[in-house]
Amino acid sequence: MTGRKKIVYQGEPGANSHIAAREVYPDFEAIPCATFEDCFAELEQGNADLGMIPIENSIAGRVADIHHLLPKSDLHIIGEYFLPIRHQLMAVKGATLAGLKSAQSHPQALGQCREHLRALGLAAVVGADTAGSAREIAQLADPTRGAIASRLAAEIYGLDILQADVEDQSHNTTRFVILSKEDLRAAPGVGPIMTTFVFRVRNVPAALYKAMGGFATNGINMTKLESYMVEGHFTATQFLADVEGHPSERGLAHAFEELGFFTDWRILGVYRASPYRDTMREPEPRILRPAIKGM
Repeated sequence: MTGRKKIVYQGEPGANSHIAAREVYPDFEAIPCATFEDCFAELEQGNADLGMIPIENSIAGRVADIHHLLPKSDLHIIGEYFLPIRHQLMAVKGATLAGLKSAQSHPQALGQCREHLRALGLAAVVGADTAGSAREIAQLADPTRGAIASRLAAEIYGLDILQADVEDQSHNTTRFVILSKEDLRAAPGVGPIMTTFVFRVRNVPAALYKAMGGFATNGINMTKLESYMVEGHFTATQFLADVEGHPSERGLAHAFEELGFFTDWRILGVYRASPYRDTMREPEPRILRPAIKGM
């Protein structure tokens, strides 16, 4: 590849994934893709250098497609980024909030604004993505139909923002993972490290309990553990997990060694933890001691 490096994202120009890609890699050419599968294909075929892919949201939860695509791909997580999400309710110029009847957006965005939409009496209309919904609403030119998308999308498609920041919770944040075809693992000792891995428990009694025991006994903090069915089978369960630490460190190395006795597992990425994680930590509880008389 020649010229500017490329980073792919799912959605249309103005999508939150587009914003995340521009913020982290402003010198890269941001390339929109219609689906997550298209993003993965572009990376695997060498047509792009990186991918900015949402994996979970603090309100709506995980992005289910990614949990199925990642383990099947040959791609690697090389970083993470947390983007505070601010949704804007927009419509064509001249439209009014009182005249609006519906709001169209991606299912995740609709879920993040559910209470606001109910309070406004607006019907939720599912769209392919946030920015794509903004484009469709602009093309329809129907003042009764709105979209929920970013400020960037409103600017791109010439829409008026009728109500700002309609997300239900102020903590609304999406976590993105940065994907690469190269296994660019962070070096140990460069700061806080996250390791993401996937595993499938073998069909033996108490296998999950025993597999997790190695992380507890070695003092490894597991920040994420999610299960999902494999290919629709109720008896086949796969897990995706995030832990703090580097696989070369003694504690995590021992935990993975024990994990191997009970599961089939594979590391998806070893990368530097985002500084945003520090803002999410709960403060340590204050210990109040009784006053000592005479002092």
